[in-house]
Amino acid sequence: MHKTEQPLCHLLPVIKGCFVPRKPPARSLSGAEAVNALRPFYLAVHPDFFGQYPRERDVNENSLKRLNGYLENLQKPGSHSVQPMKLTFYVRDTKESSDEQQDPLISGFRSVSFILHTNDVLSTVMNVLTSCCLPVDHMKGLKASTSKETSKSPPEAQVPFYRPIKWDKSYYTFSGFRDPEQELQQARRVEPTLSLWLRNNEPEATKKYSASLPRREELKRLQKELCHKFNLADIRWQRNWGVAHRCCQLQSLVRLSQQNPEALIHLQGHTVVFADQSGMNASGHVMLGTMDVHNQWIKLLEQLPSYRSLHHQTDWLKERISLLLGGTQVVHMERLGPVQPITEHYSSLRSFHQSLMSQRLHLHPRSLQGLTMLLENDRSRPTLHEMGHFIIPTNCDPPQLQTFLQNHAPEARQRIQRKNQLQAEEEAVVKLCLRSLSLRSLTKEPSVSSSQMILCCRRLLEQHSPLMQGLLICVSHFYSVMQDGDLCVPWDWKS
Repeated sequence: MHKTEQPLCHLLPVIKGCFVPRKPPARSLSGAEAVNALRPFYLAVHPDFFGQYPRERDVNENSLKRLNGYLENLQKPGSHSVQPMKLTFYVRDTKESSDEQQDPLISGFRSVSFILHTNDVLSTVMNVLTSCCLPVDHMKGLKASTSKETSKSPPEAQVPFYRPIKWDKSYYTFSGFRDPEQELQQARRVEPTLSLWLRNNEPEATKKYSASLPRREELKRLQKELCHKFNLADIRWQRNWGVAHRCCQLQSLVRLSQQNPEALIHLQGHTVVFADQSGMNASGHVMLGTMDVHNQWIKLLEQLPSYRSLHHQTDWLKERISLLLGGTQVVHMERLGPVQPITEHYSSLRSFHQSLMSQRLHLHPRSLQGLTMLLENDRSRPTLHEMGHFIIPTNCDPPQLQTFLQNHAPEARQRIQRKNQLQAEEEAVVKLCLRSLSLRSLTKEPSVSSSQMILCCRRLLEQHSPLMQGLLICVSHFYSVMQDGDLCVPWDWKS
């Protein structure tokens, strides 16, 4: 229990003279009821629906983790209050609209930010739904059931109930306890400045980084040793696991190489990705499932010749599609979260190629040279992404596709040029920050755009805080000290 609340329970009988009998308060929603109540919200923000938008996907993934933690804290026994929390979500437009009403250049989602400061699950669920402009009609039944349960409580079930007391400010001054109302107001109005947050958290980050140094060296050694021994192109990770976790995964691969050295011969020339599942992804990288046992890895490695053949066929299909679409290249963008297996990618390419072959298109062989496109099975209409690539449904009508590509090619080229300029500017300002601020590293999460990163770096250079010297900074959307000493700071930090 929060220590500001402890004296209330002891002093209440003195203030009021006795306990006040009261029927039990309405029960809170259970975890299962909260999940069901938030179903429209999950359908609108779930990261799996943002496959081609890694920046928005990552924001939603991080915000969902924090929201779930907030709800879990509310359901803990004895929990009376939680710290206010600001969340940002990208919300999909789940309503069906006609093609005439939709703009193909719009991605179909909006950004929503709100602050959670409720102290019960029901109010929190209502806050989330209303903030995202989602329907709450299904909540009427839950509200009615909770009030009905309360009204039916037998008189003998009466328990002591402590009326909330608003203490005079002098009480907190005299007792030394923190005023929860004042803390809530401050949390709503004030976010920590970067300098203050660094001052408070730099010692902890430095301590964690120092403790992680042996593991970091071990990680580099294992990665270099495996790449050299088996001629691997690279070793990567699907998720941002900690250094200790990554070391364990590499050590597991080392043990397999010692027990069955013949199996790893098939990995030569490949990029290995430690991922959620084993297989080969659409980029041709070999995925080793972190939850799989060695026998499953061995079975995958034995099937690699077949996977390589399938990857060659996907490359051939991409070349044929490019010839039919004026030089437009089909690409696959790696992202965090569930990956597209090579089998699924091949199936999409094959189906799309057959559709193009069924009708003759009239496109000059090089009229769309330099443009790129992604194929999506669950999309109903073609769109142009803000970064300049097309997102095309696998079952798109060929004549409609030709018209769309020709009409939006100039805009696509402008967006690609703008993207390239931003990326070059971002690379230059990051290098300048590393040198001027003496940082150990400066990275960003996929959810941070180039323009956001550029703005953040320019402000860091202007402030030129000596507290940043020797730190590992990751530009994100929130403050956090990671387990290995890396510091996450929001790109729009307050000065």
